Amino acid sequence: MSSRSWPSSPLSAAGRAFTLLVQPPTPIGFDGRGFEGLPDEILPLERLRALLLAPQTGVEVRDAVWRELVVRARRDGPAWVVAAVGIALPGLRHVAGLLAAGWRGDTRDLDAELLTGFVARLRSIDVEPPRVVGRLIDAGLRAARKARDADSDAQLIHTDAVDPIAPVAPWDHPDLVLARAVIAGVLDADEANLIGATRLENVTLVEAGARLGITASLASSWRQKAERRLLDAIREGDLAFVSLRPRPQRRSTGATRQRVAATQQRVAGGSRHLGTTHQRVAVAGGVNR
Repeated sequence: MSSRSWPSSPLSAAGRAFTLLVQPPTPIGFDGRGFEGLPDEILPLERLRALLLAPQTGVEVRDAVWRELVVRARRDGPAWVVAAVGIALPGLRHVAGLLAAGWRGDTRDLDAELLTGFVARLRSIDVEPPRVVGRLIDAGLRAARKARDADSDAQLIHTDAVDPIAPVAPWDHPDLVLARAVIAGVLDADEANLIGATRLENVTLVEAGARLGITASLASSWRQKAERRLLDAIREGDLAFVSLRPRPQRRSTGATRQRVAATQQRVAGGSRHLGTTHQRVAVAGGVNR
């Protein structure tokens, strides 16, 4: 294959490498025997990818397969690294599209950082927790965002103007950050309301605690622990692209529905005073850092 036919886009090049890897006469396959939910046979990698993307494939099966893929990538050399990238390619392309929205630079640079972050994380990820491939893609996303944000900062126009300047996109309202944290299970509704009231609305801990029926000292302890979890989630990118839209196909308990509804109501009310304090912008800016 001539060098001129090789794709210039990093993601397209990864796709081409995966295609070549699975071609005869020596394609590598994945042994589905022993994996509940997979056919009891040696699976071509492109078929394995299709099975992992199928809605009927459970998350437990996906995680079990990805634990094995990570082990193979570490143990069996570059071919399995290419295999892991190729199987994750649909998710990587989706994230690349989100990163490219509103981006005026060369998207190939972002794609390269995305792949670099993904492959680097293959060497160190803890495979025991769930969402193995999700956390690999998150690592690539953080690497690409870091490069994008650094480039955006370098292109800022410095002036002597005293009027407010909008932050570099993407940004988010802090109430939306809290709402996403509730949906992602990082916070519960009481914790989100406690943080929102005392940090964004100048409500004292005494007043906020009284609303919850607890003492000010206990409210302070709750807030400290909740904010620590929130900070960790923001740093790890766990709140990135968490949808605030309801998902009717997933059943939730009445308590969960009430929590989400209460938080979304706070979001709607908080939008009236969007951008009124520097603290809100600072909290929101952390979502995508």
